[in-house]
Amino acid sequence: MAPRLHVVLSSTRPGRVGATIARWFHGLAAEHGKFEPELVDLAAFNLPVYDEPRHPALQQYEHDHTKRWGASVAAADAFVFVTPEYNYGPTPALLNALDYVYKEWNYKPAAFVSYGGISGGIRAVQVTKQTLTTLKMVPLVEAVVIPMVAQQLDDNKQFQPADIHITSAKAMLDELLRWAEALKPLRGPA
Repeated sequence: MAPRLHVVLSSTRPGRVGATIARWFHGLAAEHGKFEPELVDLAAFNLPVYDEPRHPALQQYEHDHTKRWGASVAAADAFVFVTPEYNYGPTPALLNALDYVYKEWNYKPAAFVSYGGISGGIRAVQVTKQTLTTLKMVPLVEAVVIPMVAQQLDDNKQFQPADIHITSAKAMLDELLRWAEALKPLRGPA
């Protein structure tokens, strides 16, 4: 059984560019053939600002939205976050989603497809990696960085990857697979 890879669309903003990038990467992950990829859109979960009365490590969730989100996170063996940069940092929706659960994230690798202006979203990735390590996740060095993203969109606003994006994505998927397999024993019962 192939490891389950969740490609998380981390922007919830109307008119977001991330959707076309996430669809491209999801398709590439399917072509890679080593994962069972699923496209996960944070906007579809509609998570309010964290509203559970107990600490997420207890897993005593009261709200249906938390239970649905927790089940989604628990189902994955690895993650790729498709994310822009907001003010040198990650999207509020992504940080909120990361904070909603705890144990469901533990011992899973994560990588990034980031996009934006001149920095290509790498500052947001660096900030997010600090949170991931606190969730006992392994953020990878390999990444897909898309600077000046508007130049990679066609007339229909669809993402047109350059060769470097495809090459980077394939290398990232290979490394993500290695880590997903290596961490698998830690995700089992203690």
